[in-house]
Order: sequence, then structure tokens, then C-alpha cells
Amino acid sequence: MTLRHTARWAVLIAAALFCALAARSYAQARADDTVAHARARDTVRSVGGQEITRLNSVDTQHIDDWLRQRLDATAGPLHDQMQRTTDADRTALQQSGASARGTVTDSAVTALDLRAGTAKLIATVEVQVTPKAGGAPSTDRKRFEAGLERTPSGWRITTLSAVPVAAAPVTQG
Repeated sequence: MTLRHTARWAVLIAAALFCALAARSYAQARADDTVAHARARDTVRSVGGQEITRLNSVDTQHIDDWLRQRLDATAGPLHDQMQRTTDADRTALQQSGASARGTVTDSAVTALDLRAGTAKLIATVEVQVTPKAGGAPSTDRKRFEAGLERTPSGWRITTLSAVPVAAAPVTQG
């Protein structure tokens, strides 16, 4: 065997070994619970943000669509509460005539239990409110904590509560 021939075999063996190790590593990663957990976390964050946006946006020209969408976005106690208040909310929105557009500016999953199918999410939301007629739009910034549950239709919000902004401590100098 010549040196050139031996070098080719060495490179071929090294390449085959690399491919085998890479395939093994890939197979382990696909079966790893950490990857599944990360994917679920990303899904919860995405869906939760979309649903919080939906709950904080209303066009008074399409109130019934919004009322239906908010029921689709929720499950459990929050869904039940929204079903009970649908008629009152419709009347209040028709009277006010104000529209709102919510935008989630940041969010994070704070808890995720895949076995139980539950999660918690915190989000900051910017809500631009446009009054009925002639008024200037205003922007409000809110923070929410949402509880989510995995349902046959996907992740849905079961609780939604405002998180108060803590006042900055006063320092004396």
C-alpha cells in the first residue's frame, strides 16, 4: 500500500465515523424530552401571545366576530365568564363605540407542565384605543399573567389577570 492509498482509507474511515456519530447525536436529540419541552414552550408563547392580542383588540364595526373570537381563544373559567357576559359586553361596546388594538410587545412562559397540559405566560401589551368619533387615540400599556390549558383544539387561555406595575421606591439623599 502506498502512502496516498493509506491516507485515502484514513479519510474514508474518519468520514464514516463522523457520519455515524452525527447520526447518533441527531437521533438522541430528536428523542430528547428537552427538545419536546422547548417546542411546547415556543408554541405556548406564540399561541398565548396571539390570544392575548385577540382579547385586547376589538373593532366596534365587527363586535359579534370579536365576541366569537374571544370565546374561541379561551377555555375553562375564563370561557365560562365570557359566555355569561357576552350580551352585556356587546351592549357596552356598542354604546361606547371605541375600538382597541392590542399588541403583545414581549412575553415569556413562566411555567409549563406538559403532563398536566397547563402553562403560565406573562406578557406586556400595548393597547391603542380609538374613541367613537372626534377623539384622539390613546395608548395604554398593560401587563398580564395568563393561565393556559391544552385542549383538543390547542392551547387556550383559562385565566387572565392584570399584573400591577410596582411603584419605584423613593430614595432620599
